[in-house]
Amino acid sequence: MLSLLLGGGWLLIYARHRRAAYLPEGRIVSADVESLGMPGKPLFSKKFQLVGQPDYLIATRAGLIPVEVKSSKTPPHPYPSHVLQLAAYCLLVEETEGHSPPYGFIKYPDRMFQVPYTLDLRHTLLETLDAMRADLIDLAEVHRNHNETRRCLVCGYRGSCGEALV
Repeated sequence: MLSLLLGGGWLLIYARHRRAAYLPEGRIVSADVESLGMPGKPLFSKKFQLVGQPDYLIATRAGLIPVEVKSSKTPPHPYPSHVLQLAAYCLLVEETEGHSPPYGFIKYPDRMFQVPYTLDLRHTLLETLDAMRADLIDLAEVHRNHNETRRCLVCGYRGSCGEALV
């Protein structure tokens, strides 16, 4: 009886969480969010030397679909950096599952965007990864590319950045 109550309680939390997050239809396979408490293993690609974990992986008829949740103000179109982050998760799903997801989702507070995972997007991602690795090898100077204090406040490199706005 206790296990039935506990299981039912978990299902209620799961259902509330799904509604609150406005997730696409499908079964949540993993969630990298504290409130749901069902973290999955990070996805890893040895071929591309890439690791990451989307906020959600949803099992659908189309396959595993990554969902990335953003708390920033909802833009008219997804930010390019967010699209590339989602593309990286799509590449990781492709590598771990053996087939590409047809799309992924970026969820902002007021809207969710379905982003097609196309060959062009995959190519752009791989070029970007190559450029980032080349910068690491060359120890190239990387400069701040924005004037947004909010971004600097939450940046993981703020402590070592000589160009932080705050």
